[in-house]
Amino acid sequence: MASSEVAMAQIKASMRATWMAGDFGVVAKTVAEAAQKFVERLPIAPGTHVLDVACGTGNVALPLAREGAVVTGVDIATNLLIQGRERAAAEGLTVRFDEGDAEQLPYADGAFEAVVTMFGAMFAPRPEVVASELARVLKPGGLLAMANWNPASFSGKMFKVGSLHAPPPPGLPPPVLWGDEATVRERLGGSFRDIRTELVPVDFDMPVNAAGAVEFFRKYFGPTQMAFARLDEAGQAKFAEALEELWEGANVAEDPAERTLVKNEYLQVVARRK
Repeated sequence: MASSEVAMAQIKASMRATWMAGDFGVVAKTVAEAAQKFVERLPIAPGTHVLDVACGTGNVALPLAREGAVVTGVDIATNLLIQGRERAAAEGLTVRFDEGDAEQLPYADGAFEAVVTMFGAMFAPRPEVVASELARVLKPGGLLAMANWNPASFSGKMFKVGSLHAPPPPGLPPPVLWGDEATVRERLGGSFRDIRTELVPVDFDMPVNAAGAVEFFRKYFGPTQMAFARLDEAGQAKFAEALEELWEGANVAEDPAERTLVKNEYLQVVARRK
């Protein structure tokens, strides 16, 4: 195996471990309402065969199934798939949850009439491969819908702080570039038409102060937890201080000692397969 293939295999293994760390199911609940609204804006009719890429615990897959879509979710993190299956079973919904990689989707060409991904496929390391795979599994004329954190958003700033204190492997483009309109158009332009983008507001509303918000993400959000784990004690203290400063500066709650309310946003991307 070539050294580049070995390096990529190591990156993939690290990413899988990252998303299986903590408990993203807890974090997912904080954006569940945003996921519901994302689905409501999409022109997906009952009976449509939909693939949810990097589906996590089903925040998007379940609302689609409630609306009558035939939904398959795929993710690299097996523990999140288990939670997704449990959530679907609790509601009596039929959703297929598969283990798989956004850069090597385990489906035939043109298998789906719609492909969606919310805060998911954007984190795969090779965006050009992701764009190719999203196009490959879509029928001609099929719908692609993405929700991606953008660089100027609060989440974009949080990821930037993380990269400064615990840098990612060299050579990998920042995931939030999927939230940059010009970059998205360049990545999708070869295989997609009618590309439309829109910035969509979403709040982080938590019943804790800024320090509590940082602790929440440190405990439950795999990327934050793993970033802290790579640092020594002094590095962890500096990282925590930087994150608390970010959260405090963005907190617009009336009682910031008891609550954190941050105005966030993401780039919604909708396109059609050529």
